[in-house]
Amino acid sequence: MLTLKRTNSSDKDFHLLVEKLDQYLLGQYGQLQNFYGQYNKIENIPTVVIAYIDEQPAGCGCFKQFDESSVEVKRMFVANEHRAKGIGAAILTALENWAAEFGQKATVLELGNNQPEAIRLYTKQGYTVIPNYGQYVGMEATSICLKKELT
Repeated sequence: MLTLKRTNSSDKDFHLLVEKLDQYLLGQYGQLQNFYGQYNKIENIPTVVIAYIDEQPAGCGCFKQFDESSVEVKRMFVANEHRAKGIGAAILTALENWAAEFGQKATVLELGNNQPEAIRLYTKQGYTVIPNYGQYVGMEATSICLKKELT
Protein backbone atom coordinates (compact mmCIF):
# COMPACT_ATOMS: atom_id res chain seq x y z
CA MET A 1 0.00 0.00 0.00
CA LEU A 2 1.26 3.49 -0.92
CA THR A 3 1.48 6.10 1.82
CA LEU A 4 2.98 9.58 1.66
CA LYS A 5 4.64 11.41 4.52
CA ARG A 6 5.40 15.11 4.82
CA THR A 7 8.69 15.60 6.61
CA ASN A 8 11.93 17.56 6.37
CA SER A 9 15.46 16.98 5.14
CA SER A 10 16.66 15.54 8.44
CA ASP A 11 14.55 12.41 7.87
CA LYS A 12 16.75 9.29 7.70
CA ASP A 13 14.60 7.72 4.97
CA PHE A 14 15.06 10.85 2.84
CA HIS A 15 18.84 10.53 3.20
CA LEU A 16 18.68 6.85 2.25
CA LEU A 17 16.70 7.63 -0.90
CA VAL A 18 18.93 10.59 -1.83
CA GLU A 19 21.96 8.29 -1.66
CA LYS A 20 20.24 5.97 -4.14
CA LEU A 21 19.35 8.97 -6.31
CA ASP A 22 22.94 10.18 -6.34
CA GLN A 23 24.18 6.71 -7.35
CA TYR A 24 21.59 6.58 -10.14
CA LEU A 25 22.56 10.04 -11.44
CA LEU A 26 26.27 9.21 -11.34
CA GLY A 27 25.52 6.17 -13.49
CA GLN A 28 23.49 8.27 -15.94
CA TYR A 29 25.84 11.25 -16.24
CA GLY A 30 29.27 10.20 -14.98
CA GLN A 31 31.58 13.01 -13.98
CA LEU A 32 29.16 15.64 -15.28
CA GLN A 33 27.09 14.84 -12.19
CA ASN A 34 29.79 16.46 -10.05
CA PHE A 35 28.85 19.81 -11.59
CA TYR A 36 25.15 19.31 -10.94
CA GLY A 37 25.73 17.87 -7.47
CA GLN A 38 26.74 21.25 -6.09
CA TYR A 39 23.15 22.44 -6.63
CA ASN A 40 21.54 19.53 -4.84
CA LYS A 41 22.29 20.25 -1.20
CA ILE A 42 19.60 18.97 1.14
CA GLU A 43 20.30 20.77 4.41
CA ASN A 44 17.46 22.62 6.13
CA ILE A 45 14.69 21.80 3.66
CA PRO A 46 11.38 21.82 5.54
CA THR A 47 9.26 20.51 2.64
CA VAL A 48 10.07 16.86 1.89
CA VAL A 49 7.65 14.15 0.80
CA ILE A 50 8.55 10.47 1.16
CA ALA A 51 6.53 7.68 -0.44
CA TYR A 52 6.33 4.33 1.30
CA ILE A 53 5.24 0.99 -0.10
CA ASP A 54 4.27 -1.37 2.70
CA GLU A 55 6.11 0.89 5.16
CA GLN A 56 9.38 0.75 3.16
CA PRO A 57 10.77 3.99 1.64
CA ALA A 58 10.16 3.88 -2.11
CA GLY A 59 10.56 7.45 -3.35
CA CYS A 60 10.99 11.08 -2.40
CA GLY A 61 10.95 14.68 -3.50
CA CYS A 62 11.16 18.13 -1.96
CA PHE A 63 10.93 21.78 -2.86
CA LYS A 64 12.55 25.03 -1.93
CA GLN A 65 11.63 28.63 -2.63
CA PHE A 66 12.60 29.71 -6.15
CA ASP A 67 11.22 33.25 -6.28
CA GLU A 68 8.42 35.12 -4.51
CA SER A 69 5.65 33.12 -6.19
CA SER A 70 7.15 29.76 -7.14
CA VAL A 71 9.11 26.84 -5.75
CA GLU A 72 11.74 24.58 -7.27
CA VAL A 73 11.13 20.83 -7.08
CA LYS A 74 14.30 19.00 -6.12
CA ARG A 75 15.56 15.48 -5.39
CA MET A 76 12.69 13.63 -7.06
CA PHE A 77 13.41 9.91 -7.04
CA VAL A 78 11.64 6.57 -7.11
CA ALA A 79 13.64 3.43 -6.38
CA ASN A 80 14.06 1.23 -9.44
CA GLU A 81 11.97 -1.63 -8.04
CA HIS A 82 9.02 0.73 -7.52
CA ARG A 83 9.00 2.55 -10.85
CA ALA A 84 6.03 2.59 -13.24
CA LYS A 85 3.54 2.30 -10.37
CA GLY A 86 2.42 5.95 -10.18
CA ILE A 87 4.62 6.76 -7.19
CA GLY A 88 6.46 9.61 -8.90
CA ALA A 89 3.18 11.23 -9.92
CA ALA A 90 1.85 10.86 -6.36
CA ILE A 91 4.95 12.50 -4.87
CA LEU A 92 4.87 15.30 -7.41
CA THR A 93 1.17 15.98 -6.81
CA ALA A 94 1.76 16.04 -3.05
CA LEU A 95 4.58 18.55 -3.49
CA GLU A 96 2.47 20.75 -5.77
CA ASN A 97 -0.44 20.68 -3.33
CA TRP A 98 1.85 21.58 -0.44
CA ALA A 99 3.34 24.48 -2.41
CA ALA A 100 -0.16 25.70 -3.28
CA GLU A 101 -1.05 25.65 0.44
CA PHE A 102 1.77 28.18 0.89
CA GLY A 103 0.22 30.36 -1.82
CA GLN A 104 2.77 29.51 -4.49
CA LYS A 105 1.63 30.01 -8.08
CA ALA A 106 4.06 27.72 -9.94
CA THR A 107 6.67 25.02 -9.67
CA VAL A 108 9.88 24.82 -11.67
CA LEU A 109 12.45 22.09 -11.93
CA GLU A 110 15.57 21.01 -13.76
CA LEU A 111 16.54 17.56 -14.91
CA GLY A 112 19.07 15.99 -17.20
CA ASN A 113 18.25 15.04 -20.75
CA ASN A 114 19.28 11.42 -20.12
CA GLN A 115 16.18 10.65 -18.05
CA PRO A 116 13.39 9.93 -20.55
CA GLU A 117 11.16 8.33 -17.90
CA ALA A 118 11.30 11.50 -15.79
CA ILE A 119 10.66 13.73 -18.80
CA ARG A 120 7.55 11.65 -19.60
CA LEU A 121 6.34 11.92 -16.01
CA TYR A 122 6.69 15.70 -15.89
CA THR A 123 5.10 16.36 -19.28
CA LYS A 124 2.23 14.01 -18.44
CA GLN A 125 1.74 15.98 -15.21
CA GLY A 126 1.44 19.27 -17.13
CA TYR A 127 4.99 20.63 -17.08
CA THR A 128 6.26 22.56 -20.09
CA VAL A 129 9.80 23.33 -21.18
CA ILE A 130 11.08 26.80 -20.27
CA PRO A 131 14.41 28.50 -20.93
CA ASN A 132 17.13 27.24 -18.63
CA TYR A 133 17.35 29.35 -15.49
CA GLY A 134 20.06 30.32 -13.03
CA GLN A 135 23.02 27.98 -12.88
CA TYR A 136 21.58 25.90 -15.75
CA VAL A 137 21.92 28.67 -18.34
CA GLY A 138 24.53 27.49 -20.83
CA MET A 139 23.93 23.83 -19.95
CA GLU A 140 21.18 23.30 -22.55
CA ALA A 141 23.03 20.35 -24.12
CA THR A 142 22.45 18.26 -20.98
CA SER A 143 19.89 20.16 -18.89
CA ILE A 144 16.14 20.71 -19.33
CA CYS A 145 14.10 23.17 -17.25
CA LEU A 146 10.34 22.82 -16.83
CA LYS A 147 7.49 24.77 -15.24
CA LYS A 148 3.93 24.17 -14.17
CA GLU A 149 1.38 26.77 -13.14
CA LEU A 150 -0.49 25.75 -10.00
CA THR A 151 -4.25 26.24 -9.74
